[in-house]
Amino acid sequence: MSSYADDLALAHLLADTADSISMARFRSLDLTIESKPDLTPVSDADTAVEQAIRATLARARPRDGVIGEEFGSSTAPAGQGNRHWVIDPIDGTKNFIRGVPIWGTLIALMEGERPVAGLVSAPALGRRWWGAIGHGAYAGKHQRAATRLSVSAVRDLGDASFCYSSLPSWEQAGYLAPMLDIMRDSWRGRAFGDFYGYMLLAEGALEVMVEPELSLWDVAALIPIVTEAGGVFTDLTGQRAPGDGSAIATNGHLHEEILSRLARGKTILAG
Repeated sequence: MSSYADDLALAHLLADTADSISMARFRSLDLTIESKPDLTPVSDADTAVEQAIRATLARARPRDGVIGEEFGSSTAPAGQGNRHWVIDPIDGTKNFIRGVPIWGTLIALMEGERPVAGLVSAPALGRRWWGAIGHGAYAGKHQRAATRLSVSAVRDLGDASFCYSSLPSWEQAGYLAPMLDIMRDSWRGRAFGDFYGYMLLAEGALEVMVEPELSLWDVAALIPIVTEAGGVFTDLTGQRAPGDGSAIATNGHLHEEILSRLARGKTILAG
């Protein structure tokens, strides 16, 4: 039960550094913004946060590799092992550069292909979420002010809050029709993009969060938090995430229904 305690403590220290850098640049008038080759934005805060986290990891975990959104994959200074950290310095960069406070730093530890510990820090919201295999999932301002998380017990889609990233992305993936059907049958549908919908799911504030396209750094930190809170996290094929770059996260009770409805809708569209 204590195998990842030191790693979670380190993740909190990394998040402290990230928060101090990102908050200093949030809503600053001289923020530098560029477009990456995929036309997504990157700010000077994104790069500064990732550089700082990498520097600390090189000292504190020299046998662990690092994968980051801005600087890719790097081999551990002491030689590559089975463990690597996955970093999204600012998840929700578009929110960040527009002054919307829903953005955060995502820090995950993976052993092989399995995310075993994750932390999400959203300093503009004054909140963190973290979890590790065998440790449970928690939220609060810091480790000493934490509440254990648990997903909801809702079992009927008609009583459920359904959360998604954006409808255009689902339309491009060929799932618009089943998405609209699920939204009509849900008690409530809302689009909380990036990490936030998954954290609300872990808190029991909603029942389903889905995205059709994700990178490893978008999702690795979220998986231990959601699953340790009692949820289920797979890709669109039902494979346990990180999977193929998509995500269906639920409170568990609704998972097979959401998987089935999306799969049927996709088959109809493809046929």
